[in-house]
Amino acid sequence: METRVRFIAVGLFVIFLGAASVAAFLWLTRGIERVTYDRYRAFFRESVSGLGPDAPVKYRGVQVGRVKEIVLNPKNVEEVRLTLDIARGTPVKTDTVATLKVQGLTGLAFLDLSGGSQGSPILRAKAGETYPVIPTAPSLLARLDTDVTKLITGASGFAEDARALIDEENRAELKQILHDLAELTRTLARRSEIVDRGVQDGAKALENIARITGTLDAQAPVLLGNLNRGTAALEGTAGEVSEAGREVARAGRELASMVKENRQNIERFTRQGLPEYGALAAELRQLAVQLQRLERQLEREPNSVVLGRYPEPPGPGE
Repeated sequence: METRVRFIAVGLFVIFLGAASVAAFLWLTRGIERVTYDRYRAFFRESVSGLGPDAPVKYRGVQVGRVKEIVLNPKNVEEVRLTLDIARGTPVKTDTVATLKVQGLTGLAFLDLSGGSQGSPILRAKAGETYPVIPTAPSLLARLDTDVTKLITGASGFAEDARALIDEENRAELKQILHDLAELTRTLARRSEIVDRGVQDGAKALENIARITGTLDAQAPVLLGNLNRGTAALEGTAGEVSEAGREVARAGRELASMVKENRQNIERFTRQGLPEYGALAAELRQLAVQLQRLERQLEREPNSVVLGRYPEPPGPGE
């Protein structure tokens, strides 16, 4: 009898414990599933090594979801398609960008969402898309890899260009230049005394220039005073020239006024007086010619004034 009672008690305890476990499991499961997720997708062209399913999705460092699936894009084998479960209410907007990041020294990757300005609209699925697609940006490692690759490519190209530039002829010329530089150095070493004297002479010349500059600085006020006085004199002369110009202009205006007032008399003189003066000048020229002829005759025959001219001797047969 006692054994049967003990078995019944044990069975009831086991049933109660099982029911309690099921209830606890259901409560915990219901508590976990209280968070509602929205599904998004992101496409990466870089390697997602280190990123696995259930990897965290963070928004500005705050975990807001997890990576649901990682597969190659069936429509483009150059891309990796990520399916993301992000808590509903997370402000995933049209300018939000997804980037791969590595967490500390563990090497575990996670997906970080950044961007999303206040005024941007919420990201929605476009026509033909099953879920909204979040734009992606290359990670730091991808950018470093690209930059290092470009740097190595540029260095290799530079090395090739340098190798092509320094051919046999250029190497010979470079060798000759180095030889000439060495010869110049030896020549300067042999003539170091001359170089030293040249440096000393240059220092003396600089001292003389400094002395001349000091003298000019001392004489500058006197020169400026003379220059100012000369400027003042030039200004006075300019005033006199200007006054003379005004006088000439005034005389010109008076002459023009006088010509205007006596225009009729001038025209009458031009029509009548000038021809008479021309005739008078012609007669005076004829008179001058006759007087010259008379003067020559008096020089040859002084008595002709009293006795008259001698008769002309008769010609042959007269």
